[in-house]
Amino acid sequence: MSLKSVLVAITLVAVISDYLLHPFYPHFFEMRFGVADPKQVGFYFSAICFVVMIAFPLWAQVSKKVPELRILVYTQFAAGILGIGCFFVTSYTLFWALSLCMIAFKGSYLLVYPYILKITSKENHVNTIGLLSVIVHFGSVAGAVLGGMVLEFIHPAYIFLVMATGDFIQMGASLYLLKRERPTLSADDDSNAGPTKATGGFKGFVLKIGVITLILYSSDFIIRPFFVRYWESLSIYDSKIISGLVYAIPALVALIALWSNRRRKGSRGLYDGIITAMLLGLAGLMLQGYPSAVVVFLGRLVYGWGIFQAMVRFDALLFGLSTPGSYATDYSKIHFFQNLGVLLASFSSGLLIGKYSLQSPFLVAITGFTLCISLYYFTIKARSMAPRPLTKITQ
Repeated sequence: MSLKSVLVAITLVAVISDYLLHPFYPHFFEMRFGVADPKQVGFYFSAICFVVMIAFPLWAQVSKKVPELRILVYTQFAAGILGIGCFFVTSYTLFWALSLCMIAFKGSYLLVYPYILKITSKENHVNTIGLLSVIVHFGSVAGAVLGGMVLEFIHPAYIFLVMATGDFIQMGASLYLLKRERPTLSADDDSNAGPTKATGGFKGFVLKIGVITLILYSSDFIIRPFFVRYWESLSIYDSKIISGLVYAIPALVALIALWSNRRRKGSRGLYDGIITAMLLGLAGLMLQGYPSAVVVFLGRLVYGWGIFQAMVRFDALLFGLSTPGSYATDYSKIHFFQNLGVLLASFSSGLLIGKYSLQSPFLVAITGFTLCISLYYFTIKARSMAPRPLTKITQ
């Protein structure tokens, strides 16, 4: 297998491990610890986001001194051991401590994403980002289905043994790659170059994209923690596997979207397609907020297309304006914003459900998408159409 293929496989395994419990945290806490309070689920989801938000930038800094693959060997081994600990633990408090430490080490796999783009030429970035996004979506499908099967047919604790297995597979793949010859970076690499205006850090495009994607990810994730509960309140089917599949519909749609993107002839500009994608996402949210299983199903299809295209285009915009030597650090900054959005969403979702209804997260998400569209147009898109050099729009 090529270097890129192994790295993509590592990403797939990591995402599957991450998504085993994503649709089922309310079920897991109730079945394992007898905790049914939706606020507790929201707090835990927020804690996960906070840990990743802090840990990944630290791993990005470490990667300046230590090769990414060597970092993964140690961190995924630690995550696997902690995952086995979560399998055995029976204390709710101790579970929090062990599982959050596990998440901190697991988060290092995010280094693979900018690493793949560093060894890929910029003209192939959109296709590569699309492929990685599909991997994330496909991994979420597999994780949701596998997690549902474990909950329905075995025992919730065994999910952590599956997670640990995924961590050890990543460790083994990283060791395998370390024994191979060091890869040659793409011709675009200028990792030794000094700072440029194009990488204006928090004073430029990173801040603008970061704030917009903070709201975008917050709007996306606020509907996730209790979506399965919402679906089950509307559906006639009482099956965790079916619920997991409906939850993962956007991931299935992403496969079609990737195929469509690859067939499209000609190249798009950095700023093209983002507003259209977010408008589709907005329409999908409106459909999902309607209390009908059929309409919600259709909404998941429309939303899946829109959110996939929006996230791919924002990542392409980030890496298009950045330089290979800054990929990991710029991506870690954007990821900080995105995880802050996920954290706020996770914290808010439990409060919304507890105080209002299962529909309330969709109303908040609709507002968020509307704000994203406005901010993107007035702070980035409109300025990109002005007759000035590309780098100047980041100032």
